[in-house]
Amino acid sequence: MKTQNRILAIDLARGVSVLMVIIVHTLWIYGDIPTQSETWLGTAIHFIGKGTPMFLIAMGVSFTLSRNRSIVLSIKRAFYILAVGYLMNFLKFVLPVLIGTVPDNFIEAYGWTAPATLENMVYMFSTGDILQLAGVSLLFMGIINHFSKNKYVPLLIALFIAVLTKEVHGFQIEIAGVSYLLDLLWGAGWNVYFAVFPWFSFILIGMFFGMWYKEGNKSNNYLFSRMLISGIILMIVGGGLCYYNFEYHFGDYFHLGPGGTLYLAGFNLVLMWLAYQLVTRVKENSIFKFFYYCSKRVTTIYVIQWVLICWGMGILGYQQFGITGVLLLIPFYILLTLAVQKFGLDKLFATRKSKKQPRIAKKQMAIPKT
Repeated sequence: MKTQNRILAIDLARGVSVLMVIIVHTLWIYGDIPTQSETWLGTAIHFIGKGTPMFLIAMGVSFTLSRNRSIVLSIKRAFYILAVGYLMNFLKFVLPVLIGTVPDNFIEAYGWTAPATLENMVYMFSTGDILQLAGVSLLFMGIINHFSKNKYVPLLIALFIAVLTKEVHGFQIEIAGVSYLLDLLWGAGWNVYFAVFPWFSFILIGMFFGMWYKEGNKSNNYLFSRMLISGIILMIVGGGLCYYNFEYHFGDYFHLGPGGTLYLAGFNLVLMWLAYQLVTRVKENSIFKFFYYCSKRVTTIYVIQWVLICWGMGILGYQQFGITGVLLLIPFYILLTLAVQKFGLDKLFATRKSKKQPRIAKKQMAIPKT
């Protein structure tokens, strides 16, 4: 039961976080500027968006507790996630441009002149999203896990990245290919939203707590009580730094400084503790099961929602709606995303799995020749 509660708490947090993403992205793409910046809805949804690190912390914990942590498997998984990430960029950006459904004001929002050029499409295709972060991070996670089992190694690297981020933001070597890789690591522009510096810090913090959890003989209370205490401390320290110099320590959400990174890490550790309290104090119900379902399909749900939301611009336009329109579109895109997942991908994967089973059974029944 101890292991189960711990896994369910992580699943609950991850399932909630992927649905919050749909809400945030719907506002970004369809809400007009006043709705995003001057209304209670925009304020509330932007606050919800601060829960993204919860998914990254959960990723770090899950990696540590997984049986498949070898450097080879990490590299394979990393390239798979990167491939999915760039496929998503093609589907949500490049394909609509090619077929001519992207609104002109979306292209103009980049500072370009419609219609989009080949150079513009390459830029959109190479956008650094959270899947690019996850892929690059998996490469580093496999290396770290291979060379050290000490829980303080990922923690020290996380703190090093958090502190150093602002000092290396935007550093470039103008060599084709190399400059893009450096953007993925610590880019300060808007071609990469989730650079490794500082966002990898959250994953490393998750790895630290995963290792700490294993040392505590897989005790749920051991893990989550320490998340709570550490979260409060990080919020106090990070919040104090942001208060002292907000521009340097927080800046904007996607280019955090040391204080902002520490504060959001603490905030999301507290959210993880709250998820554990729900799992242990509230009887399992259909709502929890729904979030567990989303957690197990977090990657595909993330891709589906982004693609559908971007394709919808061809019909609904870009940033054309007020509060009422956004409130109607949020449940619409949540339901549409889940429908594609359940009645599309789930059935596809089930069909592929059923086709493999007869071949496996046949091999098991085969009688070796004498």
